[in-house]
Amino acid sequence: MAWARWGSHPWLVLLCVYAWGHPKSLDQREDVRNCSISPPYLPVTAVNTTAQLTALRQQMYIHNLSAYIVPDTDAHMSEYIGEYDQRRAWITGFTGSAGVAVVTMGKASLWTDSRYWTQAERQMDCNWELHKEVGTTPIVTWLLTEIPVGARVGVDPFLFSINSWESYAKALQVSDRELLSIPVNLVDLVWGSERPPVPSEPIYALQEAFTGSTWQEKVAGIRSQMQKHLEAPTAVLLSALDETAWLFNLRGSDIPYNPFFYSYTLLTDSSIRLFANKSRFSSETLQYLNSGCTGPLCVQVEDYSQVSGSVQAYASGDVKIWIGTSYTSYGLYELIPKEKLIEDTYSPVMVTKAVKNSKEQTLLRASHVRDAVAVIRYLVWLEKNVPQGTVDEFSGAEQLEKFRGEEEFFSGSSFETISASGLNAALAHYSPTRELHRKLSSDEIYLLDSGGQYWDGTTDVTRTVHWGTPSAFQKEAYTRVLIGNIDLSRLVFPAATSGRMVEAFARKALWDVGLNYGHGTGHGIGNFLCVHEWPVGFQSSNIAMAKGMFTSIEPGYYLDGEFGIRLEDVALVVEAKTKYPGTYLTFEVVSLVPYDRNLIDVSLLSSEQLQYLNRYYQIIREKVGPELQRRQLQEEFSWLQRHTEPLTARAGPTTSLAPLVTVSALAILGWSV
Repeated sequence: MAWARWGSHPWLVLLCVYAWGHPKSLDQREDVRNCSISPPYLPVTAVNTTAQLTALRQQMYIHNLSAYIVPDTDAHMSEYIGEYDQRRAWITGFTGSAGVAVVTMGKASLWTDSRYWTQAERQMDCNWELHKEVGTTPIVTWLLTEIPVGARVGVDPFLFSINSWESYAKALQVSDRELLSIPVNLVDLVWGSERPPVPSEPIYALQEAFTGSTWQEKVAGIRSQMQKHLEAPTAVLLSALDETAWLFNLRGSDIPYNPFFYSYTLLTDSSIRLFANKSRFSSETLQYLNSGCTGPLCVQVEDYSQVSGSVQAYASGDVKIWIGTSYTSYGLYELIPKEKLIEDTYSPVMVTKAVKNSKEQTLLRASHVRDAVAVIRYLVWLEKNVPQGTVDEFSGAEQLEKFRGEEEFFSGSSFETISASGLNAALAHYSPTRELHRKLSSDEIYLLDSGGQYWDGTTDVTRTVHWGTPSAFQKEAYTRVLIGNIDLSRLVFPAATSGRMVEAFARKALWDVGLNYGHGTGHGIGNFLCVHEWPVGFQSSNIAMAKGMFTSIEPGYYLDGEFGIRLEDVALVVEAKTKYPGTYLTFEVVSLVPYDRNLIDVSLLSSEQLQYLNRYYQIIREKVGPELQRRQLQEEFSWLQRHTEPLTARAGPTTSLAPLVTVSALAILGWSV
């Protein structure tokens, strides 16, 4: 999926948006609410938040606060958050996935990005002001005009990353205001009995067939890293939910689209403490964790709420605690004396799980074969039904979910499906709803970005199709996106090269003609874990590429108000075979769905690109074809054969872009060329 998407709702991209003109004019148009008249005009979708705000301000008064900040995350800095943690949504009425709310004694304001402006206006009442910008700076600037010198701004420290806390604290301090840590969340206090219950579904162990290593082997590996560390950590504190899930091969269902459960882990050189709701573990799972003993390979399951006290008590000894700052909340960070901290951007678990062993690679490959079957069945179904005018964006997404649900080991979608027709496809983060969607048409481009969670792997694939006659520009744009995908996928590069150093290969064909895209080029992906698995990818904050990592490769192009194109594959980083000795890497694409021949302008492809594409099609035939035949899906098999026929050049091939981009990339790296 397009990186920088956070499980968005489609309110920003309602069709009515286009009645107001070009989407870039959204920040100039008037608010759909009219709060200047009495009574105010509000959409029927607006939520009355007067009672919530009154109760919150009473708590603020008790705690002597002039302002209170309500962010959009949970205590684990999760990308997706469960209903139990939807505090910002409850206090504002706004259910979009990105936005920060700030309440003072006299005002209430929300900051969110352009994806959500329309949604926020339609969901918030006149108690709330909408600020069409994001980041710490505009929020602090607003606070300085609303609260007096010496005022105190309260936050729940467990909902702030270390970096976020420090940014707010420094900005307020220089202006003589104070950021105050309030361990009891004030929204929770006033939410009361209306708050959704704590998740109670079972926490279960994965079958050994779906794990790359036993949890004991993983624990031993992390302890080995602790022993070799120059600063001699005595413990590793794990805060991200996928860290604990991976370490113990445990899964749950607390978080949408992610098989996780609320948890922390404190792994020391002689003990293992897992903080979670013990009542959710079956006796078999507790036995699996050796929870009945006290040795170095016995997991002591303690209540989730005890993590702060336990960490603080442990930190009082002669210890060194190793943390990953990206996912550790300030609430835990402030409990540990600074001289007892060892800080890295990512914990050793986060870095270790990014590199899949041979069994994990085999599992992920297998999940992509079955996922390809489901997507191909869907594409065949679309070809038959779209011309009948019976398919819309939402019903299509439901049908794809049905096909995936028939695949072995399926456990749900890995994110909210992007099923976007025509102008909706121009918005990289669009998803339809049952109430708000467009009909699919043979005369428009259709973009499908979707994925599944399977016991053996997580998938994410994007294909863009056109069933009619695309314009010359649509074909050119599509082909240049495809070239970018191909050139990055077949790239050979030195080991330990960071993704950001090679990302330009995906954009070069678009840049050549003045085109580009505004999202990231790729992200890591897990084994029945996160669809966005850090720290792998092509951004500056990602770690260097290494053999065994999986990443998406997903260039795109979007013409506002008309159409969008994205082609996304998941690829494994493998060792490259080179003419001369050296350690070089390349990518092996494991997504196995053909591209749309109707949108490819073969004359734009170089001979090397065409050869790569035909070789990829042959791999699809070899891997997916037998599975379709085994399941007697003859119509889908015939479709696959037609759509993977070798392509031939219709005109003289263009010069390969790879040497040109190689020179540029090497120059960036500082190597002589």
